[in-house]
Amino acid sequence: MNSAERMLPSSTRPINPALSSLLQRLRPGDRIRITQTVRIGQKQWDTKVEGVFRDVNYLTTGLATDRIPADEIVVVSVHFTKKNDELSSVTLDEQTRIELIET
Repeated sequence: MNSAERMLPSSTRPINPALSSLLQRLRPGDRIRITQTVRIGQKQWDTKVEGVFRDVNYLTTGLATDRIPADEIVVVSVHFTKKNDELSSVTLDEQTRIELIET
């Protein structure tokens, strides 16, 4: 069982089933393209990044104060290496798209 199979069910928000399936099939070394929508005010645009998949797990975020468990938000985090060898990560939202780049 890879980390994607262990971690995806822990997300606070459901992940698109097609995206979840892809994440479970990815193996370290696979080339991926991630597309996310950036929105500022009324403007929005897509931004893309490519890299080599390393791992997927989850990030627990929340308020800085310890109040109630409902304050915690758990998001899926995809870790990859960019072409310039920079280690990078993105957290997924409902509009994130990930593609496997065939080599």
